[in-house]
Amino acid sequence: MGERVSVALLVSTYNWPEALKLVLESVLVQTVLPDEVIIADDGSGEATRAVVDAFRQKTSIPVKHFWHPDEGFRKTIIINQAITGTSSEYIIQIDGDIVMHELFIKDHVSEAERGYYIRGSRVLLQEEITKRCLRTGSFEPVTTFTKGLRNRINSLRIPLLAPLVIKKSKRSRNWIGCNCAFWRQDFLKVNGYNNELKGWGHEDIELAARFINSGLYQKKIKLKAVCYHLHHPFNDRVHENINYRVYLDTLNRGIAYCSNGYHHQL
Repeated sequence: MGERVSVALLVSTYNWPEALKLVLESVLVQTVLPDEVIIADDGSGEATRAVVDAFRQKTSIPVKHFWHPDEGFRKTIIINQAITGTSSEYIIQIDGDIVMHELFIKDHVSEAERGYYIRGSRVLLQEEITKRCLRTGSFEPVTTFTKGLRNRINSLRIPLLAPLVIKKSKRSRNWIGCNCAFWRQDFLKVNGYNNELKGWGHEDIELAARFINSGLYQKKIKLKAVCYHLHHPFNDRVHENINYRVYLDTLNRGIAYCSNGYHHQL
């Protein structure tokens, strides 16, 4: 990206302060810092607030903490609310269990391109290495040869080769909200996340489908923007099938704008 744009790092979290601490520590070592950090908190307790407050003391980056009461999985609503609180032009989104490689923000900014939203990838850390990091309170260095990795190929960062494996497509079903990026104006154009999707599952690909229907392409990047996903048990997936049907409806009917989304939060 040749132009200089303002960048917000959006971190979604729910009641896992130990993981969030590791994530926020990885912000501090970035070679390129975001202009602000926005935390979308889906109803966590005081321990999470304490982690955010402690992080504020360690950085000059503006930190905005958006919270609503815990009434079940309402991630779409709190992310929309958090994005009302930023005027940054570009948004890099991760989950509160994603520890970033020190060049993560730099890589994302370098791949930002008008007309595209970004799909990143992740290294899955197995339970043993995750427990070790949480126990010590610090993230241990991870290489491609570290034991306890899944999706090991995603730990490779080779920027010179990245252009050879970047894929541009009209796909949406493979998007992952834990490592992605988009232009704020594109997000507003489709009315953000769909607040009708309650419970875990597919809120990210439903947004991606509306991005595609609005005329965007997906840019899938590999060998750059490396991140590490801390191990955790599966979420309650009782709403997954309902949400997936909404996604299919959005995709098949060419819907580009949801009626209950970002603008509903204003």
